[in-house]
Amino acid sequence: MRHKVTITVNGVTTTHEVEPRLLLVHYLRDVLGLTGTHIGCDTSQCGACTVLMDGKAVKSCTVLAIQADGAHITTIEGLASDGQLHPLQEAFWEHHGLQCGFCTPGMIMASVQLLHDHPDPTDEEIRKGLEGNVCRCTGYHNIVKAVKEAARVLREQPAAVSEKA
Repeated sequence: MRHKVTITVNGVTTTHEVEPRLLLVHYLRDVLGLTGTHIGCDTSQCGACTVLMDGKAVKSCTVLAIQADGAHITTIEGLASDGQLHPLQEAFWEHHGLQCGFCTPGMIMASVQLLHDHPDPTDEEIRKGLEGNVCRCTGYHNIVKAVKEAARVLREQPAAVSEKA
């Protein structure tokens, strides 16, 4: 038995009939073709699948698509606006907060939530806020630098913060 869901993803409202067991991560990747949201561990431990659901960071491998019915989802593809990277995306690029890039989308999406809750975070707050996201390559030093830089930019340029982030 399939269920109809209507989900707004990156500002675009979509309606599809889905199986009740379909995970949001698979809806995003397989139904909508948004492959920036990664599947890492299938156990909710790594955070590579993190997206914003109604403004809150969630691991999309733990949410069924039918649970997201009526929700507003932002994926990594939805952060950039008019060809301009979001300050977090820019900071990760500039401060080499990535190596292989596999964890990067989830790390950035979790950082959006972190900076919403802590606009001027300490290194410790950043590390604590990103505990649910695993990076196997960087050792986190440059990730922390990138988040601090994005926080500075967002504080100095409030217009840089979009309504979806």
